[in-house]
Amino acid sequence: MTITTRTVEANGFRFAVDEAGEGDHLALCLHGFPESRFSWRFQLPFLASMGYRAWAPDLRGYGETEPKPAEVKAYLIDRLMEDVAALIDASGARKVTLIGHDWGAGLAWTFATHAPRPLERLVIMNVPHPGVMARHLSKGNLRQLGRSWYMFFFQIPGLPEAMMTASDARAIRRAFHGMAVDKSNFGDDVLDRYARDAQRPGAIRGMINWYRAAFQLGGKMRGPWPRIETPTLIVWGEEDAALGVELLDGTDEFVRDLTIRRLPKVSHWVQQEAPEKVNAILGEWLPGPG
Repeated sequence: MTITTRTVEANGFRFAVDEAGEGDHLALCLHGFPESRFSWRFQLPFLASMGYRAWAPDLRGYGETEPKPAEVKAYLIDRLMEDVAALIDASGARKVTLIGHDWGAGLAWTFATHAPRPLERLVIMNVPHPGVMARHLSKGNLRQLGRSWYMFFFQIPGLPEAMMTASDARAIRRAFHGMAVDKSNFGDDVLDRYARDAQRPGAIRGMINWYRAAFQLGGKMRGPWPRIETPTLIVWGEEDAALGVELLDGTDEFVRDLTIRRLPKVSHWVQQEAPEKVNAILGEWLPGPG
């Protein structure tokens, strides 16, 4: 199934969107940091083969989506949810399945909780429910605090941008290649793509501003967290260097209908590192457009 790229105008932005398939049942895939729409290259054709119209946008501040706001407040989770709602509206879809990884999963958790648009299914990859994460940090989970050091580093003005893009974005390249257990899908061409996207004008600032807005402004990221009624699947690579698998504990308090699938010997970059396993899980759990 061929992936094509289109521009979707929504909420005042021109979103670069990779698309596969057609129809009125949308599978909207939200990437994380420091990724882009490219991170869903293995899932879009598979979802299309199931009968979905699969979209993967470069999210606000990332890749080829323009403009890239400079101010931190533009990346408040409330504004990011508006983008998701506007993309859904622009698609004209009758039903929506929301799929997110990393920061895209944090956005998906928040969107499903507050339900600005109805969802048929929710798929989360390697990010805990924000309420669970907050609980662990407030109770002094020192191991997770250590893993989350970069979130605090990102609060420093200017320095993270300079360090992440220095030496042809070497830190971006190492984030993928260094963390991956199986590095087969992170060859030079893939690392070049992510490095190039991060070096677009205004991109790295926008990417890091997601963290600044969450820490400094909070918005709906501070809760409360009503229980999610949408059937929810979590796919988790167990060798995640940034987020401990213990962060899954207690998720069922926030989700009525929860399924968890853990993948041993797979890193944080789960859908890229183990696409065959992830797609098999999606194929088993998703109902298909029907």
